Amino acid sequence: MRAVVLVGGFGTRLRPLTLTRPKQMLPILHRPMIEHVLEHLADHGVTEAVLSMGYKPDAFADAYPDGRCAGIALHYAIEPEPLDTAGAIRFAALDAGIDERFVVVNGDVLTDLDIGKLVAFHDEHGGEGTIALHQVEDPSAFGVVPTDPDGRVQAFVEKPAREEAPTDLINAGTYVLEASVLGRIADGRKVSIEREVFPAMVADRSLFAMSGDTYWIDTGTPVKYLQSQLDLLDGVRGEPAVGVHPGAKVADDAKVVRSVVGEGAVIESGAVVHDAVLLPGAHVGEAAVVERAVVGQDAEVGAGARIDDLAVLGDRAVVGAGLRVSGGTVGVGERLETGS
Repeated sequence: MRAVVLVGGFGTRLRPLTLTRPKQMLPILHRPMIEHVLEHLADHGVTEAVLSMGYKPDAFADAYPDGRCAGIALHYAIEPEPLDTAGAIRFAALDAGIDERFVVVNGDVLTDLDIGKLVAFHDEHGGEGTIALHQVEDPSAFGVVPTDPDGRVQAFVEKPAREEAPTDLINAGTYVLEASVLGRIADGRKVSIEREVFPAMVADRSLFAMSGDTYWIDTGTPVKYLQSQLDLLDGVRGEPAVGVHPGAKVADDAKVVRSVVGEGAVIESGAVVHDAVLLPGAHVGEAAVVERAVVGQDAEVGAGARIDDLAVLGDRAVVGAGLRVSGGTVGVGERLETGS
């Protein structure tokens, strides 16, 4: 079984962390996000993944020079220009020579979805495409998918107002598609699968959807990027994970609570790191506090400084001693010094 993995986005919601890397190369518990995605695919029978790339594509080839990851063979398909979701799927599938049923996943979504079950559902219903659905409290930020009792999609409503949403089941970003779907996607322009292709398939009664109660999170914002890692620490997805990398240095009297501390990170005496993520090489000075925040690679938090309220420090950013950053961002290499 082959899969197309969409990794071409610019990751604008996660800037400045994504100014230096694609978001799928950001670490989730000491491993790039893409490795978690590919490992999940491998566990469900996928043997080859086509990475549909656009933004900083060399990052993937540099990380996996032998063309393999998590036991899966990789094919790199680099878009000449942004083609939107359907255009990216078409370009990647044709570039890899896909001519039979295949799976599509979003590279910034972590889920425990049983892909084998989704494929079986697709085969049983004989449709042209099948969407995995996920239930959410507020569907207004997603595409919602009302279905008939047999799973046939009735409509595909993109980001409805909360009070007008016909269902709380959303498009979870994992699809099983027949190769014929590629013929529905226009060449040479941007095409949205959610706004153009799926509605056309609904009109032809060839689109189905399977709902399920499973773990699902879109990691594309700071709050969700942070939450995806806290969930692993809390054991939401199995045994609780260990957050502090063995290559990190934590002072004996520092306090690290429910946090991920990357390789080479340093936490000095008296510092507190709580509900936070420190990327590799981050440095937290004496008596500093990092709470519910993300500190980029090789960034520095000065002695007695405080970083909190979903603040994000870019790679190599510096926050001087005694300063506070509450919410917002500090750019890549930016320095905030006392008196500046």
